[in-house]
Amino acid sequence: MVPLSFCGEEFALCQTNALYWPRERALLVADLHLEKASFYATRAGQMLPPYDSRETLERVALAIRETGARRVFTLGDNFHDSAGPDRLEPHAAGMLAALTRATDWVWITGNHDAAIPPRIDGTLATELDVGGMILRHQAQPGETRPELSGHFHPRLHLTVRERRIRRSCVVVSRNSVVEERASGRMILPAFGALTGGMDAADPAILKALQPASGIDALVQAGDKLATFPLWRAAA
Repeated sequence: MVPLSFCGEEFALCQTNALYWPRERALLVADLHLEKASFYATRAGQMLPPYDSRETLERVALAIRETGARRVFTLGDNFHDSAGPDRLEPHAAGMLAALTRATDWVWITGNHDAAIPPRIDGTLATELDVGGMILRHQAQPGETRPELSGHFHPRLHLTVRERRIRRSCVVVSRNSVVEERASGRMILPAFGALTGGMDAADPAILKALQPASGIDALVQAGDKLATFPLWRAAA
């Protein structure tokens, strides 16, 4: 795990793209997109291997063991579509049931999954305020409170020695308007095993994080975080 300070709180970024919040003993994961493979198999005839949910849930279990988390907050797009829970095969369904029983599990809903069936354990919310930190699926333009979200699947695109490199990343903004309150906003990378990504410097991401004085991408580099500037306000 790599330490990450944000808005006066200490976090740690796991190798699996999960964020651990020690003060709350909470694990945060964004964009699981469970049952994405089965969605494409049934809707588009693309016969992808139907094991993405197993792999994603194994990653969640690993992050819980690594951190000792007692709580789990999912930041929306938990299932790839509203019918995803019905397509869970028995093994993955058993894994999910075990995880939601072992932790205080909170489903924050997203644009892919406006609801979670009552038969699946856990608490349901559209957004939460936890210790002054707003947890929601999609960053809201104009928000000036500390915020954690997902939705955009950010990836940093680099060219190194004529080779294109794409790495999942965290995107963090600073807000000079409320600097005295240590305000900022963070977009987590997608956690799911079968998720693509958007360029971290895409205008849609930069717009969602306004107002801001600066926006950076953070990428794990061994036991440290490397910072890559994405946007700066005009002087």
